Amino acid sequence: MITDEIAGMPHGANPQLLLQTVVRAMRVQEAIGAQGRPLSLAEIAAEIGVDRSAAQRIAHTLEALGYLERAPGGNGFGPGRKALDRCFDYLRANPLVERSTPVLIELRKETRERVDLSLFDGPSIIYAVRMQSKRETFFATLIGNRMPAFNTSGGRAMLSLLDDDEVESVLAGSSLLQYTPRTIIDPAIIREKIEQARHDGYALVQEEALMGEIVLAAAIRAPAGRPLAAVHIAGSLSEWSEADFRNRFAPLAMEAAATLSR
Repeated sequence: MITDEIAGMPHGANPQLLLQTVVRAMRVQEAIGAQGRPLSLAEIAAEIGVDRSAAQRIAHTLEALGYLERAPGGNGFGPGRKALDRCFDYLRANPLVERSTPVLIELRKETRERVDLSLFDGPSIIYAVRMQSKRETFFATLIGNRMPAFNTSGGRAMLSLLDDDEVESVLAGSSLLQYTPRTIIDPAIIREKIEQARHDGYALVQEEALMGEIVLAAAIRAPAGRPLAAVHIAGSLSEWSEADFRNRFAPLAMEAAATLSR
């Protein structure tokens, strides 16, 4: 249940400048997204910690604006198509996404595997570009998918650019959950993987987010050397051994990341 309206706010946000009606409206959309299904007014009220009347007003306003839609049969509210417009606006206005697209297209042609661009967001990464290969699962085709940094190749590659104190802060703020039977959740082993990424210049994971998948990624640096994004190359363990995948794709991922860092 989302009752703390300040939870999840960026560090340094001034509570006195927050419009609580806007916060609640966004929390409604987040709650529906987190559940992955339409929510009734009673469920929305419980999720954001308001009474049913307030939940009704918020839901009605978001529905009128197109950010919520009635579920089939009128039973509850789901995400509205208008939200896709804002996603498009962000991607169109992001200079890194624009600059990276031709680089990723060429990388996709050369590798003939899935190529992704993820953006760094503290304890998470967010996929902003996904160029598909010959086989995919549904969620691996979607932009906007948010994943933890601790168990993803892009996340570990980007964390490797931070100092140890910042890495500890990210791990302390992460829910170390097992997404697959092979997800590493031991902080000590995760630190070792991040340190290895510092040494190698890229990170590699096997089946930690999706069974049967092997992924490596190299980080894109901001001008000050901070992590900005990562280039991912993903393949199938039915077609690649770890050694062959590293040898074939690590240089390509690092070259693409270095190009975009410049």
